[in-house]
Amino acid sequence: MPAFLFAVFSSAFLLFQVQPIMARSILPWFGGSPAVWTTCMLCFQAGLLAGYAYAHLIANFLKRRQQVIVHLTLIALSLLTLPIVPSETLKPIGGADPVTGIVRLIFATVGLPYVLISASGPLLQHWFSESGIGKTHSPYRLYAMSNIGSLLGLLSYPFLFEPAFGLREQSTLWSAGYGIYFLAAAGCGLLVLKSANAGPTTDAPAGGEVAKRPTLADRIFWVLASATGCSLLLAMTNQICQDVAVVPFLWILPLSLYLITFIIAFDHDRWYFRPIWMPLAMASVGGVLYLLEHELGDGDLPMVWQVAVYALAMFSCCMVCHGEMVRRKPAPKYLTGFFLLVALGGVLGGLFVSVAAPRFFSGFFELHLSLILTAILGLVGLIGLVRQKTWPRSITVPVLIAWVAGGGVMTHFLWAHISEHRDGILASVRGFYGVLRVGESYDSNGQDYHTLYHGRIVHGAQYLDESLSGMATTYYGDETGPAVALNYHQKRRSDSSGEVKPTGSDKPPMHIGVIGLGVGTMAAHATSGDRVRFYEINPQVEQMARGYFTYLRDCAGEVKVVIGDARISLE
Repeated sequence: MPAFLFAVFSSAFLLFQVQPIMARSILPWFGGSPAVWTTCMLCFQAGLLAGYAYAHLIANFLKRRQQVIVHLTLIALSLLTLPIVPSETLKPIGGADPVTGIVRLIFATVGLPYVLISASGPLLQHWFSESGIGKTHSPYRLYAMSNIGSLLGLLSYPFLFEPAFGLREQSTLWSAGYGIYFLAAAGCGLLVLKSANAGPTTDAPAGGEVAKRPTLADRIFWVLASATGCSLLLAMTNQICQDVAVVPFLWILPLSLYLITFIIAFDHDRWYFRPIWMPLAMASVGGVLYLLEHELGDGDLPMVWQVAVYALAMFSCCMVCHGEMVRRKPAPKYLTGFFLLVALGGVLGGLFVSVAAPRFFSGFFELHLSLILTAILGLVGLIGLVRQKTWPRSITVPVLIAWVAGGGVMTHFLWAHISEHRDGILASVRGFYGVLRVGESYDSNGQDYHTLYHGRIVHGAQYLDESLSGMATTYYGDETGPAVALNYHQKRRSDSSGEVKPTGSDKPPMHIGVIGLGVGTMAAHATSGDRVRFYEINPQVEQMARGYFTYLRDCAGEVKVVIGDARISLE
């Protein structure tokens, strides 16, 4: 068993170490958006699904010796793709779709090695179970060990590898670790071949495993529970990064908690104790509702507490999802199919958050739907508990009623929050780089003005009155740094006195470059003959700036907007 433990542990460690390495490598190429991480997660979930499908196919259609030969041969061939360094030729160009660019980059750089180490978890557990090596041990314990390896792989990155090594060194170390994993997998393969005459483990129930063939309802539940858990992970990560910052640690914290729920749930059924986890989930979701309702982020509650509330809610809700899923796990005979459906659910959850939600929602409302789905999954579990009569009805029925009542209150507040998001908003659009909203307000003098918001951050405002619409506002007013820098430039000053030339005087034209468009406020500082070039990564910002604001249209000089990451556009 030690050989299998090491192989499973090392593959899981590498599997989750490569995720922050790749995401950190490409983050500057795609504008530092939280969606970079969620899209990377979608790619990794798809790679996991491909690996599990490969493991399921060879486990069911090849003989044991053929399985070993095929798997080790493919790992040996994948060594030729190392090291895992993203090619400069895969950098995004102009306004190209970032989701497509990230998917292409991830799979071109680390696709084959990632799929193969993804397959190692269920495949090695299958070998362990079917070869007779693990007759006295459940293969699901290996899955718990793989999650421990995954957790250590994640946590070691921000605290050890990222501070100590550059990205190229990290890639080299990971590639060396992949070579060690190949040797470990080869050792397991030899053990399997030597035990070829040993019979497989029994399919009798162990520790709550269902000996009967899984029903269609079981399979659907596995997929839905996995999809809900993954969407909770990504939605909470989006929420945290929007309010705090897009840094690897704030990606890794939720993912680490997500993995811990798998470790707890798969180690033994007793760890998922509904009287603890369900009330904790309800209480922590109440904290999330409070944060959403009050739109905190302005100092009312320290950021560390906001992160803690979101993290606790994600952890407890994922425990409900994964705990209910594991209560329905099959016998080892159906192990690879079970993991395949779990991976499928992960991909569906990733597609929902990374692809569907930005196209169909005008805000980050996937979090709301994920919480509602969690309540439904918990309800299904409680109904099953009532039917099984494991506990007295005097306990289960009140618990069921309390859960339904709590879910109803939660749904009401979530729907109210979605409705409030539309109040005073003229337009709202969501894309890869977040949510943009244009609001209409009045100042203390009754003057009407439009404001552009990116999440909770103001990205510019403009008065609607023609006599005031040309005035630079917010961060770009006449007394701000950008305005002073332009007005005191040598081309804005007279040659002899050094005084700033008055408006309307002969001013030599300037070429002005601005990183970030906002509503185009900097165009208000241009004079006749000036050329102003804005570099903006989000094409939706330009649409909002031209549709609801007039700074670009009314600019006295020539204006051009270049779509793309300025760091790349200026190369």
